[in-house]
Amino acid sequence: MLTNTENYKFVQNSRCEFFPCHNVSDLTKFNCLFCYCPLYMLKDKCGGGFTYTDSGIKNCTNCTLPHSEGGYDHVMSKMKEVIRIGSEKE
Repeated sequence: MLTNTENYKFVQNSRCEFFPCHNVSDLTKFNCLFCYCPLYMLKDKCGGGFTYTDSGIKNCTNCTLPHSEGGYDHVMSKMKEVIRIGSEKE
């Protein structure tokens, strides 16, 4: 099915008890589609603004990339790598 819109790239749940989960300047553009970022597993290759805690845990508190305009396209551009990693047998 082909579509002429891109509405599927944006979802906002302003009734969520955690909305917004990040500090942003424009709440009207805050995208909840990737509530939990599927790129977390890519570690330093995700492309977002993360840091590591002193104990070595990835901290995405200040990353708004998946929630921003263009976030959908960025996440989708990385999905082949996510699928490859997820398909590896241990």
